[in-house]
Amino acid sequence: MNLSTQYLGFELPHPLVAGAGPLTADLDMIRRLEDAGAAAIILPSLFEEQIIQEQMSAHMATETPSESYAEALSYMPEPTEFRFGPEQYLEKIRKAKDSVAVPVFGSLNGASSGGWLKYAKLIEQAGADALELNVYDLPADPNASAAEIEGRSIEMVREVKKSIGIPLAVKLSPFYSSLPNFAQQLVAAGADGIVLFNRFYQPDIDVEELEVVPWVNLSSSAELLLRLRWLAILSGQVNADLAVTGGVHTGVDAIKALMCGAHVVQTVSCLLQRGPEHLATLKEELTAWMATHEYESIRQMQGSMNLTHSPNPRAYERANYMQVLQSWRMS
Repeated sequence: MNLSTQYLGFELPHPLVAGAGPLTADLDMIRRLEDAGAAAIILPSLFEEQIIQEQMSAHMATETPSESYAEALSYMPEPTEFRFGPEQYLEKIRKAKDSVAVPVFGSLNGASSGGWLKYAKLIEQAGADALELNVYDLPADPNASAAEIEGRSIEMVREVKKSIGIPLAVKLSPFYSSLPNFAQQLVAAGADGIVLFNRFYQPDIDVEELEVVPWVNLSSSAELLLRLRWLAILSGQVNADLAVTGGVHTGVDAIKALMCGAHVVQTVSCLLQRGPEHLATLKEELTAWMATHEYESIRQMQGSMNLTHSPNPRAYERANYMQVLQSWRMS
């Protein structure tokens, strides 16, 4: 049985990848992930705000009188809120590359073009095999149009792609007016892969302290459904490799994603819950299902249930919406 797949120019032994998260920030965990069978490892993101903060701090230290204050710095997260700074991030890439034999991908997270994007080249020079550009742009300005927001992301991709020689994947949210069109524009700007989807963590409200508080909840298999729909729609219509992240907790979850067109599946939450060794379980479940259903290779199932190959492609569009609403019956 052939479990191999291609992603961003790499021939991977299977499609199970350790996604960006707390586990991939730790070298010992990275080694455990490789031992558990991770086909590739994606490091946590280096944030635009981290880079800008460091640049502003350096500027203040060298060119501003000691009694002056940078008001702009007050808009940035405190340095202690970041796991490590930009230079430490580059060193983390070097150490990870020295520690494991599987491909190691770096990650940049931001929402605007600017000097911070030079770190894409530095990430490549540090040894990253590919780069994941995490486009996390939450529109809050009513004067910013959808075209303007998408244009910023496209320009980011174009600028990064010009500066690096390694493959580039773009990690998106699902909140675009026409995701297929936007994905095509990203590919035209230089994206080699599309990752579906970023998880927007919703803040909560402390009604006693009158504070907005961060709230982290891990994914479940239920979150996979949104990703399956858009994988199926993009697969076969966008000339890029596709990855899914969010909601992959079982071997069957991975199979569904592959059938909808994914080249790889990224896992984070299930590994946080069950440990890096759960990767081996996922692989066993995937292999067992394929054997039972007489699949000889991953490529045989990839895209078999996408929009162009599905026996009922309308189910990915409005038909499913209408059927679900009209199928409900009160008990």
